[in-house]
Amino acid sequence: MRNDLVAALDIGGTKIAGALVDGGGRLLLRARRSTPAQEDAETVMAAVDAVLGELTGSLPWTRVTAVGIGSAGPVDASAGTVSPVNVPGWRDFPLVPRVARSVGGLPVTLVGDGVAMAAAEHWQGAARGCRNALCLVVSTGVGGGLVLDGRVHAGPTGNAGHIGHISVDLDGEPCPCGGRGCVERTASGPSIARRALANGWRPGPDGDTSAAAVAAAAHRGDPVAVASFERAAQALAAGIAATAALVEIETAVVGGGVSRAGEVLFAPLRRHLREYATLSFVRDTTVVPALTGTDAGLVGAAAAARLGGRGTAEAVVGGRPS
Repeated sequence: MRNDLVAALDIGGTKIAGALVDGGGRLLLRARRSTPAQEDAETVMAAVDAVLGELTGSLPWTRVTAVGIGSAGPVDASAGTVSPVNVPGWRDFPLVPRVARSVGGLPVTLVGDGVAMAAAEHWQGAARGCRNALCLVVSTGVGGGLVLDGRVHAGPTGNAGHIGHISVDLDGEPCPCGGRGCVERTASGPSIARRALANGWRPGPDGDTSAAAVAAAAHRGDPVAVASFERAAQALAAGIAATAALVEIETAVVGGGVSRAGEVLFAPLRRHLREYATLSFVRDTTVVPALTGTDAGLVGAAAAARLGGRGTAEAVVGGRPS
């Protein structure tokens, strides 16, 4: 049987997902655990091992040649460590060697979740064929990755494009990253929900206080819910405009769980972007929804694995892993 599969891990503050992925980006087998984000390092790693255990115990595992990881960041691809802002138990955690041990020494490639999303969207999604793009993950946190001159650009440590920790409010709230007024502190799902609750929004009978519940209320016209998404969109627009001014992107691709709010998010985002992106070389920057959906992290991690480590420094060329 051909050795034509790679294993992919998508690690975030809410979930740890895994899959076996073929050369066309199709997910053949899935596994998932909730992230015990507030627990100690070994408890979080046990959840990763549980996902890996489901994959390695499957019959198709014999066809796997490499493992790719897209993780909430910051990551250090050169050292193989991760320090996710929303997983405080992992600080300089040696994720790559730990995963390599669990998979029998197969090659393991690490990228940030935003870079993974950029790789996925450039391979199969809304950034396919784009020369210059910013791809954003708006979820429990806010991450990002860049496509520059037709290539996924991850930077030396795998964090380039991390828009979530651009400061857009000099007097804003402290961020767990150590900064203040970061995009993530305003635009992430938990931030949207927290702001809505603080300003008087109340959940329905089911008690759901998630950003998805706020989005549903906004679709029904609840003014507090609408205002919370408006503020998130403004922060995202400011970060996108700043990125466009630095590297002249053509488009911003927005994915992650919060993007499923649809026009409640995208309509004010486009409006605010017109207000911030006013210079001649950035005013035509477009915003589009991601196409790879909740599988973006897995598809992008698989793309990085197929690049054999070059995914953190080189390219997804011509819309396909080279």
